[in-house]
Amino acid sequence: MRTLAYIVLTLLVTACSYSGSQAHNFEEARRMMDKNPQEAFTRLNAIDVSEIHDSATMAQWALLYSEAMLANSLSAPTDTIVNIAIDYYSRNGMEAELQKARKLKGAILSSATKDSDALSRALYLQKEKEYYLFKARAERERIIFAGIIIALCAIIIITWQRKRIREKDHHAAMLMLEASELRSQLSRSNEVCSHIEQRMGNLLDTRFSLIDRLCETYYETQGTRAEKNAIVSKVKAEIEAVKADNAIFTEMEKAVNDCRGNALRQLKEAWPDIKENDYRLAVYIACRLSTPTICLLLDEKADVIYKRKSRLKSRLATKSPALVAEIFE
Repeated sequence: MRTLAYIVLTLLVTACSYSGSQAHNFEEARRMMDKNPQEAFTRLNAIDVSEIHDSATMAQWALLYSEAMLANSLSAPTDTIVNIAIDYYSRNGMEAELQKARKLKGAILSSATKDSDALSRALYLQKEKEYYLFKARAERERIIFAGIIIALCAIIIITWQRKRIREKDHHAAMLMLEASELRSQLSRSNEVCSHIEQRMGNLLDTRFSLIDRLCETYYETQGTRAEKNAIVSKVKAEIEAVKADNAIFTEMEKAVNDCRGNALRQLKEAWPDIKENDYRLAVYIACRLSTPTICLLLDEKADVIYKRKSRLKSRLATKSPALVAEIFE
């Protein structure tokens, strides 16, 4: 890319320096046109037209050359050279130069019947050839310049696309890394949750399943035949012992706090004036004891327990909604 830019810069500098030297020659020829038209014509013939680098300079030369031929009373075998100036000034809207070129063409055409010497004719035809060489070279340069522009655009586009691809790859890699970290965190979180649920389940199953079964047995068999009275009495005695044993209730509290994020401690902080019976009900619910078991432990009927559960859940939702899920679900 740097090499292409260097080539373009070199061509521009060379063209500017050459145009500057041609402008000086044209000025000298214009100055001599009235006093020494033969010298002006000689100077214009000395210029190698095929080496001119731009159409504006070519048009200036063609106008001066036609003017010099007319000043030297030389007839042109064709109107090719003067047409160079007419075409250029017409395309670029340069009216003053265009009118001058058209007048010269009229004068040249009117003198076309005059005999011209072989030398001036040969020089004119030589300049025509040089002009056609100029056109061919200008066409090649346009193609080369267009190729350079296309190459530069292609390089810029390719570079830009590669940069975008690298940025997208980097962004994708960052997203993949974030996704991997999220998956890792989610996996660890699931493992922790699974561990807590398993631990809580084990604690509740091993420590309170017996109590739950005894209470259900008593609830189902009480009031039946007399021969079951002994069993009922025994079960009832066990239940009463559980109700009176504060150590068991304390263990229940500890198990719930350990497995449910200190839910009971948070309950007391959010609701410091909670009644003892409501607090015990919350503990039993958090331990996942069945409604019949809770009925026996609190000496309440089932319909009363259902109402108390609903009331407790509503009050807790107003004080600490987050605890509802920890205790009731």
